[in-house]
Amino acid sequence: MAEGFLKSFDKNLEVYSAGTKPEIEVNPLAIEVMKEVRIDISTGKTENVDKYLKNAFNYVITVCDNAREICPVFLGEVQNQIHIGFEDPAAAKGTYDEVIKEYRRIRDEIKEKFTEFYKDL
Repeated sequence: MAEGFLKSFDKNLEVYSAGTKPEIEVNPLAIEVMKEVRIDISTGKTENVDKYLKNAFNYVITVCDNAREICPVFLGEVQNQIHIGFEDPAAAKGTYDEVIKEYRRIRDEIKEKFTEFYKDL
């Protein structure tokens, strides 16, 4: 979701999203709640962070609380490494309505924090 928001702020940004334990596909509930705010992440792909460890980046941003602790060391030039943490909505339990509410809550937190981050650039 963070990748989707960053790309929506500026089409010229080069944004990559990867995880330490990526899923097989983008979570359908994440796709659903992002469509509600007119951002299509359905063509996104899940990738392992290991693919990018030797690349140079202006920013490496960890977003899941557990990713901060287990994020591997980037060997390429990284100008800024920061953490903007969120709960993982995929961990939400309950009925569809309860779970989708959590996805929306976390989506809105991501939008708020990444809007602040982008404006501060």
